[in-house]
Amino acid sequence: MIVRSLKDITGTERDVEAPTWRSKRLVLAREKVGFSLHETVLYAGTETTMWYANHIEAVFCVEGEGELTNEETGEKHRIEPGTMYLLNGHERHTLRAHTDVRTVCVFNPPCTGREVHDENGVYPLIKEEA
Repeated sequence: MIVRSLKDITGTERDVEAPTWRSKRLVLAREKVGFSLHETVLYAGTETTMWYANHIEAVFCVEGEGELTNEETGEKHRIEPGTMYLLNGHERHTLRAHTDVRTVCVFNPPCTGREVHDENGVYPLIKEEA
């Protein structure tokens, strides 16, 4: 059994920050459970374009407001507490955070914790050593 809190990982290697977001990675590939679990905050007034070409991601908004755009179709969705979106087709997407948007995210395959978005918004597929 693993019990871990956000305060336990704040300021550690599991606490990853980029210009438009901060992600606290609660469960990673090294736990060997088949997914990773992150709390991610996208900062108010920012826009982040992402494309998980190597991962499936489910996102659940627990706080804040924003707008999600499917860059492949142009379709827009309001993001607010209680909204979930699933990138089951590896969709290129942009999240515009009107306020700080706090989310809980699940990735498959699991992230190692070292991933950051490349110039295309993609997380590389990093395999955890056995």
